[in-house]
Amino acid sequence: MNALVQPAARPAAVDSARLGRLAIASLHAELALAPKPGLVTPFDSGSHHDMDAGTFLRSLFTLRHYFIAVADAGASAAPFQTLRRHGIAAEISMLHATAGINTHRGAIFSLGLLVAASAACRGRAGGAIAAEQVCQEVRRWAAELAGAPLDANSPGQRARARHGVQGVREQATAGYPLLREVALPALRHALASDLPREAAMCQTLMQLIACVDDLNLLHRGGVDGLRWAQQQARGFLDAGGAFVPGWQARLHSIGDGFVARRLSPGGSADLLACAWFLLQQEVA
Repeated sequence: MNALVQPAARPAAVDSARLGRLAIASLHAELALAPKPGLVTPFDSGSHHDMDAGTFLRSLFTLRHYFIAVADAGASAAPFQTLRRHGIAAEISMLHATAGINTHRGAIFSLGLLVAASAACRGRAGGAIAAEQVCQEVRRWAAELAGAPLDANSPGQRARARHGVQGVREQATAGYPLLREVALPALRHALASDLPREAAMCQTLMQLIACVDDLNLLHRGGVDGLRWAQQQARGFLDAGGAFVPGWQARLHSIGDGFVARRLSPGGSADLLACAWFLLQQEVA
């Protein structure tokens, strides 16, 4: 008697809408966070004269469908070019909503890839996925990422070329080691130590600023500005960071120095939002 042929396993259904909501909520959590040195908060514009919290909220509103679309693409194993087309369209929508101000270009790239990677993993596994696994999943698009054209005239790419440092493309092709080795351990440790969400996220942000070659800092302050910002972050952490009383006042004081130097660690802020998304998507 012939053995029965078992049907091929189908990918599990992926709740793309949920992943999209988590992505937007993560970006909103980063925006709402305060104090953040040099960055836009609901209370001030940091080192930015051309944007405020309202600018970011208008941008977030336009991106709500983008993250659902890239989740759908990831779940259906769509080619990288599909993700790229979604990203280009999202950037156009963002710039239209903000009158040409770049609020979320970095997040469209990195968080979009991570949302797609999470959906792809969940489609195969049928359940919750570890944050680190999602980061590594992005490497499936490494070849296409390496060959995709760059906007050589963007401030970040000019800083990248001038100073010879790696950017988000290199992070993505390597499976986001800064998320796996810095942001996620810091965030998990802070939350496990019973720090409130705000304190845990501020602690993680300063961990990132301390070690990331942030292209936004390089663009605004050159190597001297980057090193100064990193020293300030390390000093905050060495003094106990958000684990000791009075940390908000110290971070406010550091922020005054960032504003005086027009420094804004936007790359680190993007990674913080990505790390928060990665932890939230771990819940089935």
